[in-house]
Order: sequence, then C-alpha cells, then structure tokens
Amino acid sequence: MDIDIIDDEMTQAYTHRAIGKRPRVPVDDAHPFELETYISSYSGRTYVDRLIHIMSICPTLAPQAFQLAIREAQKGRDTTLYRSIFQAYDRAHADAPDEIPEGSSIATVDHKWLEETNAKNQAERTKLEVELKTYTSNMIKESIRMAHRDLGVFYRSVGEQAASLKHYTKSREFCTTSQHVLDMCLSVLELLMEQRSYSHIGTYVFKAEAALDSATSVRQAAHQAPEAPAGSAQATRERRSAERERVQSKLDVATAISHLGQSNYEKAAQAFLKVGPLKGLEEWSGKLIAPGDIAIYATLCALATFSRPQIKSQVLDNDNFGVYIEQEPYVRELLEAYINNRFKTVLESLDRYSTRHYIDVHLAPHVLNLTNLIRSKALVQYFQPFASIKLERMSQAFGWSVDELEQQVVQLIQAGEIKARVDRQNKILKAKETDQRAALFAKAIKNGQAMQAANRKLLLRMRLQQADLVVKPPKGQGMGGGMMDIAAMTGMTGMHHPSSYMSGDYY
Repeated sequence: MDIDIIDDEMTQAYTHRAIGKRPRVPVDDAHPFELETYISSYSGRTYVDRLIHIMSICPTLAPQAFQLAIREAQKGRDTTLYRSIFQAYDRAHADAPDEIPEGSSIATVDHKWLEETNAKNQAERTKLEVELKTYTSNMIKESIRMAHRDLGVFYRSVGEQAASLKHYTKSREFCTTSQHVLDMCLSVLELLMEQRSYSHIGTYVFKAEAALDSATSVRQAAHQAPEAPAGSAQATRERRSAERERVQSKLDVATAISHLGQSNYEKAAQAFLKVGPLKGLEEWSGKLIAPGDIAIYATLCALATFSRPQIKSQVLDNDNFGVYIEQEPYVRELLEAYINNRFKTVLESLDRYSTRHYIDVHLAPHVLNLTNLIRSKALVQYFQPFASIKLERMSQAFGWSVDELEQQVVQLIQAGEIKARVDRQNKILKAKETDQRAALFAKAIKNGQAMQAANRKLLLRMRLQQADLVVKPPKGQGMGGGMMDIAAMTGMTGMHHPSSYMSGDYY
C-alpha cells in the first residue's frame, strides 16, 4: 500500500515535537553542562549577556548565573546592564517560582555603587563632549576624529549603543587614512555583533575589506624603497601579511555570524571555515566570541548543508580549523560519527549537548532548525543506496520507533527530498523506479531544442551583420553597446523586421 499523506493526528503530534516552542533547557546526567567552565571563556558585556540568556532559559542554573553576572557587571560602568540583570532574574523567577528562589534572597541592588558609577559616567561624558566642542571649533580634523572615537568607546561602555554607533559613524567624516576607516569599521562591527544586528554587519564588512585593501596598498608602496636590504624587505612583507591575516580573520568571523543570524547556514559554514589562526582573533576572542563557539557553529552548519565529501575535506581534514575543533572535543566525535554513517550516535550527541547549544545567544534561535536539517540529511543519505528497505531496520539505525521514523520519512517524501513511497501495511520504504530510457530520450530532445535555438540566434546575427544593421558602441562603453534596437528602428523608418532576413530553411 502506497502512503503519501499521514493522518491529521500524527501530523499535529510531529509538528508540535519538531517545530514547537523551545522547551526549558535541562541540566542533568543526560545533558551535562558546567557553567563556570563555559562562562570563563568570555569577558565584559558578552559575559553578562550570555548569563542573562542562561537565566531566561535554564532555571537550574539561574541562581548561579545571577551571582556571576552581578560580579562581572560591577567591574564595568554600565548601570543599565546591572539593573537588567535583576530584571531578568525577576522574570525568570516569575516564570518558574517553584524552581527559582527570589532574587532578594541571593543579592540586592547596590545603590551606592549605582550612584558612584553614574556620577563618574556623567563627569567623563561632560569631559569628552567639551573636548569634542573644542576640537570642532579649532577645526583640527584628526583631533575631531579621535574625540568622536573616544565618545563612541565611552557610550558603548555605559550601554548606550545608539549614541556609540552615532559617534563611530560620525568619525568617518574626519578619517584621513584607510587605516582610520578600517579601525572605525572594526569598532562598529564589534558593536553590531554585541547588539546582534546581523543584517547590518555585511555592510561594514564590505567597507572594512575595501579599507583593508587600500591600507595594504599604501603600506606596500611606502616600503618599496630600492635601498632597503633584502632581509629587511622580506621581514616587512611577512609582518604586513600577518597583520592582514589578523584583520581578515575578524572580518570572516563577522561575516559568518551575520550569515548564521540570517539563517544562511551554508554561507555561514564556509565563512567560519575561512577564519585564520586562533591568535588572529586577538581581543575578539572572549570579548565577542570564544574559539569553541566557532567550532560548534561551523560544525552544525556544515552538517546541515554540506555533502559528506565536503565535510571530510573542508572540516575534518582542515588543519587550520582543527585548532578550533580541539576546543570542543565532542565536535570531532560528532563529525566522525556522521562520516561513518553512525547516525544514531550523531542524533544522541546532538541531544546530549543540546543544552550547550541552546545557551549560546547566537545559536539558540537556530538549534531546532539545524537539528531538523541534520536529521533530514541523515535519513536521505541512509536511504540512497537502497531500492527498498524495511522501516524497522532504519528505525534501529536511528534509534527511533517505527512510527516516529515513518512520520519523518513521509515528511521528506512530501517535501520531495526522498523519491520513494511507504508501504504502510508491510512497513517498507520503496524507491520510485525511473524509466532510464525515457529519461535519456527526454534529455536528448531538450538538448537538441536548446542547440536549435542557439543556432537560429547565430544565423540571425550573421544576417544582420551582412545587412549592416549593427551599431558600434560609443567610445568609453566598451563592448556593452551591442546591437541597435531593431524593433524601434523598424517602427521609425519602416524597414523590414529582422526576422524577414531569416527566410529559407537553415536546418
């Protein structure tokens, strides 16, 4: 019996499980997670933002995350961020009052610290604004740029991202070198990544790459002195190359994060795999992203979109990327299990480390979608060699019940990813047979028609050239001018339509 549609009750059950609301993240023996080990890889605002995210989705870790976030926030000067920690914990307590104790029993707002910090911030703001006004009145271009930059840094440190972005972009008007523009773009990229404004990142990556190319060209011209010793010139070239690689690594990370945030998983995987050596990230490592994050993001995106040969050549056999994989040992196990067709192990690993994935601020919105894509790809690849296979055998390979597997397979059939039918009575999945002879003839006819159309166009062009109906492009437009608008000319002058030149059978 061929089954193409499952009943409504099964559809609703599967849909709820596959694309339903994200559940609370568990931390237990089946889903191990060490908060202090994880959070130690970060610093500054990223440290606090991730802890706030953990409080919102993981009741088990909320009290510990609350305490760590308060301590870290008081090392900075962002009073708004400090207050948001208490607000986030109160919301988490309201959602799960039985699991999370009241915030007042753990920590209270330090009003003295808030007042002192606000006073210092106000004094610093006044000082920087006065400096900007002074430099603006004196028309000192470089000083104005630096004043805007300093204000951008200040506003970012106190949590006023909009004002920070305004001053960073304003400094662009007073940049006098490509290096200044590059520094401005990198500062804006850091801010956008903190804000998770993924759609705007690509714009500043493009500007930064243009500035990087220009800055590199200027340095090359400046150091091409004929009297420079050969050894000194070689050392200079190596230093410039290393500097460019460091900047390019940051731009690759920003591009990859942008693609991930916009669900472009294949492009995200390719960008993450291009990231250079670990030391190239410099202050971005920990401040914005941890090396282990790069390994996880790239691996999940690659498993969801790459073919098996691509995964082996571009991920597993990539020596440069191997440094990042070593930061998260389970990632290599996951990749090797997928390459060796141990799909049950793959799905078990994804479930076991799902807590690690969900607590990541960039990855959390995509975990469910990526897991579904990886599961679907695994099913498609497993069935490819077979003309027919029992669902019971497939269910054992994936660790599911026969009914669960059937639901998954039917969805893939309906989506057109598996060309097969389900014999629901005998629980067998059968591939649809293709008439190879008919397919070959259809392909030959299609190619013949395409060749015939191309030949007619070539003959038409030859006839037009013979009739001297070709207009040369004006100077400066290269070869893009092309042929004159014959239809317009015909309407204006009464000349024959070009098709009249095709009289006769050319075939």
